[in-house]
Amino acid sequence: MGLAKSRGLNPRKLAGDVVARLDLSGICESVEVAGAGFLNFRLSKGRLAETLSEAIRGEHLFFDRENAGRNIVVDFSSPNVAKPMHVGHIRSTGIGDALQRAFRLLGHSVITDNHIGDWGTQFGKLLLGWKEMLDRSALATDAIAELERLYKVINAQCDADAGRLEAARAELVKLQAGDPENLGIWREMVSLSQVQFDALYGRLGVRFDKVLGESFYNPFLAGVVADLLACGMARESAGAVAVFSDGQLPPREDPFLVNKEGEWVDDPALIRKSDGGYNYMTTDLATLDYRISQWSPSEIIYVVDDRQTSHFKKLFSIYRRWKPEQAKTVRLVHVGFGKIMGDDGRPFRTRSGDTVRLRDLLDEAQERARKLVDAKSPELEEHQRAEIARVVGVGAVKYADLLPNRQSDYVFNWEKMLALQGNTAPYLMYAYARIRSIFRKVDGGWKPGELAPFILDAPEEIALASYLINFGLTLEAVAEEYRPNFLCNYLFELAGKFTSFYEQCPVLKAEDPQIRLSRLHLCELTARVLKTGLETLGIGVVEQM
Repeated sequence: MGLAKSRGLNPRKLAGDVVARLDLSGICESVEVAGAGFLNFRLSKGRLAETLSEAIRGEHLFFDRENAGRNIVVDFSSPNVAKPMHVGHIRSTGIGDALQRAFRLLGHSVITDNHIGDWGTQFGKLLLGWKEMLDRSALATDAIAELERLYKVINAQCDADAGRLEAARAELVKLQAGDPENLGIWREMVSLSQVQFDALYGRLGVRFDKVLGESFYNPFLAGVVADLLACGMARESAGAVAVFSDGQLPPREDPFLVNKEGEWVDDPALIRKSDGGYNYMTTDLATLDYRISQWSPSEIIYVVDDRQTSHFKKLFSIYRRWKPEQAKTVRLVHVGFGKIMGDDGRPFRTRSGDTVRLRDLLDEAQERARKLVDAKSPELEEHQRAEIARVVGVGAVKYADLLPNRQSDYVFNWEKMLALQGNTAPYLMYAYARIRSIFRKVDGGWKPGELAPFILDAPEEIALASYLINFGLTLEAVAEEYRPNFLCNYLFELAGKFTSFYEQCPVLKAEDPQIRLSRLHLCELTARVLKTGLETLGIGVVEQM
């Protein structure tokens, strides 16, 4: 219709001319002009059946890897050493893991890197606390809790006493200078923290190809600053070194300018502090340069919350100005996300006001899921109920986090995320388990690859079959837009279409053996897509619930 308007033509006549020139034999049964000039394409049942037959034989699952060629680095999770992982980490960890899984499924080359916070000013305070008031028995019982206690005590002392702050800084200087004692303590802190990370990532089913923390890049930081000074991009200011605007962008688009009282003023990126120390920007520049030089990616994705948007705009801008030739070869993307909120509209916390620990969150999810499993399936063995509770509990938390538009804040609600109705992980898991239960009732054996034509006569059969072939398009959209919620919504709609099909089209009781086999194949393909889709989101399935 837009084309007709720009050419001064009648849109219905133009649509008719298009139809007259189309040759979609074997793909569409008809193409009809509708309304003011819409074109409606009705898929050929024969072509649809052929595509389903290819899938049931294992030739594809409605997606291909022909367009695979991206070499992608995904930076996500990034917890801090000596601190407990909290509820906020579920966002970066879940979104990043789902994206890398989608990329790999589509055949792209992926390197995942957990850029942990294992260097910086907090270690001066931790070292001081370790030397003066470490409780070894508490460290053995819960290392992260003890390290957190030490930090809180020393931090409070530093706030109240300049002498204590100076003592902490002295410990940090010794660490940065390579003092053997301080390096040994620091390495023990990192090792103890890694035990916590590994345990939680194990529960979440998350793995990384690389774990290169901030400390890895420490030797490169002086060189980064020297380079930026030498090329004139950075300059000294009040004893520090910073990168300022180059004036190439309009003020509203320039990340190095900020509007204050109607006037645009400098908002530079600090790369060396007045005391000679470095900060996140320096480390991130060194990290970015290392990744590009060592891994030759076509794309680097940072899954970090939206509060860091300004930081990443500056980071990408500095790198493009610093190394324009290298920057031309790679797409730099900040995949931002919103906050997790409580029912009170504030960031989700415990009743006492503390940040919710990720370990405690997962424990509670499993406990709540276990109560539901015990109530609904008391006949199952103890180990079966425990495993179902584990998969459902963790899956429910991850799915609830992936379902909203990632840039929106969302309200954390136990009842909604564990519900067996609505767009939830338990609902999708139950849909999968129900399909698997069908095959446990099949008499006389059945093989998924058994050749038989698909018979698509009922509207519900056609609706389900047509929606199955959208799986690949959905995966492509997830990979292009960096939005796992597209896949969540697709799986929910697929489960709904399966329910309609199952209610209207008898499967095991179908009188015609060929129709029965065709419908069993539709059930099988739906189960495969549900399972693959949930696994792409980092969520497991169970054979019965």
